[in-house]
Amino acid sequence: MRHDECRRDHQRGTGHSAGRGFAPGRRAPAPVGQITQIADIEEIEHDRDTLRSVFGAFATGITVVTASPDSPMGMTANSFTSVSLSPPLALVCVDRKAAIHDAILAEGMFAVSVLSTEQEQVAKYFASHSRPRGEQEFAAVESEPGPCTGAPVLSGALAWVECSLVAVHDGGDHSIFVGSVLDLGHGSGSEALLFHGGRFHRITSSAA
Repeated sequence: MRHDECRRDHQRGTGHSAGRGFAPGRRAPAPVGQITQIADIEEIEHDRDTLRSVFGAFATGITVVTASPDSPMGMTANSFTSVSLSPPLALVCVDRKAAIHDAILAEGMFAVSVLSTEQEQVAKYFASHSRPRGEQEFAAVESEPGPCTGAPVLSGALAWVECSLVAVHDGGDHSIFVGSVLDLGHGSGSEALLFHGGRFHRITSSAA
């Protein structure tokens, strides 16, 4: 499906996001529900090092989330996961202070590239606050516009997915963006880049 056809279907509420999407340019649905505050939340927040260490014990893959085809931007994220196969849904958590946060809300769409072991420098690049912004942000990275969203899909990734934004939930200092899958596919990468204990790791294939 071509980029313009995907966007027309998205505006009509048809295709993968039938009955759940909203037109690009409109604000996303208001956050649903509030986080229940636990009694000792202040004590836990004071021990951020322990909190980060415990959360970091869970190994994850690494992605680059992208948005805004007219002025493309991206960010490294490991808080990406599938939600449902029927209907096909995925989510990503984005810091409210990140520039891409408001871009996703404004566009109502985003793309996610799952990074391969060869893309550690790409992960570090999109996590760096010193990287160029605006037109130059993707100058040093190979990518092509996603067929449905127009958001950059990174070359050499393991896989990629494009989503229309169907729900936004309160996630504290992050927003939880739930997307309905518009298109997806496998890239040329062969093994996953992992993140564990605050460091990047590569899968080492062992001989049988």
